[in-house]
Amino acid sequence: MNENYDVVIIGAGPAGLTAGIYTSRNRLRTLLLDRETIGGKLPDREKIENYPSYPEGISGADLGTRMFEHATAYGADLEFDTATSIAIERDRRIVRTLQEEYAVKAVIIAGGARNKKLHVPGEEEFSGRGVFYCATCDGPGFANQVVAVAGSGDSGLTEALYLAGYVKKVIVIEAMDRSGATKLLQERAFAHPKIEIRLSTRIEAILGDDRVRSLWLVDAHTARRTQVVVDGLLVWIGMEPNTDYLKATVELDKAGSVLVNYKMGTRIPGVFAAGDIRHQSAMQVAAAVGDGATAAIEACKYITECNWC
Repeated sequence: MNENYDVVIIGAGPAGLTAGIYTSRNRLRTLLLDRETIGGKLPDREKIENYPSYPEGISGADLGTRMFEHATAYGADLEFDTATSIAIERDRRIVRTLQEEYAVKAVIIAGGARNKKLHVPGEEEFSGRGVFYCATCDGPGFANQVVAVAGSGDSGLTEALYLAGYVKKVIVIEAMDRSGATKLLQERAFAHPKIEIRLSTRIEAILGDDRVRSLWLVDAHTARRTQVVVDGLLVWIGMEPNTDYLKATVELDKAGSVLVNYKMGTRIPGVFAAGDIRHQSAMQVAAAVGDGATAAIEACKYITECNWC
């Protein structure tokens, strides 16, 4: 049992890294845990234009790196490992991972969310062979080809605009009657000569041979089916929280998000949640940073005011 830390922060995205800045500055022995990367989903974002103090935009990778450097500058440690459960044993919170068990005074859950899938025929079959979930990672491989984007929210249109710099054409497919993206992004996307946006349209199936070749589309109003030839499909239709390992510990809503109060506290004293993983998250970097700061402040208060600490 590792008892070298006061607080474990699960997730090294914007919420977790911000929490790490606050807890380590308060001289709490802080461990950041993440499965595979620094910055959460930030490295997947080619450019972020709505984070304060960067009016010209900043790449997600750069922002994530700066946050990480800030947190570790005050002494926070990082381990790449996967949390498998959280348990309460008397006055300790036990975080179990694939490699270790940590006994700490407080836990901040900031493991973020993962991309939702379409769950249509062909999606799993062609994953990595034309179906992809990150434009920054895989977009350049579709240079001068036709790529479809499933989803026209902020992220979907941002990715479509990024892809338009590489590909011959982008077809944005949206099941709703309108785009949910901010007006600025809609203006850019609708005016872009390489981007075609199809509203009230859903993807019924993904077709191909050794890789994606076409999509079956269905009109939401007329039920008319059409086949469109594409070389790839980026899926960006929303996020779902990474909470599978938490079902036996904390209270979740119907979507699987962690229920918290306005102080980011769960119903378990000393266990907090922040960022995209928590109930009714705005799913924005700036909001995650605020959540992380709040959760860390409350964790510090909890540890300081506990008689047993």
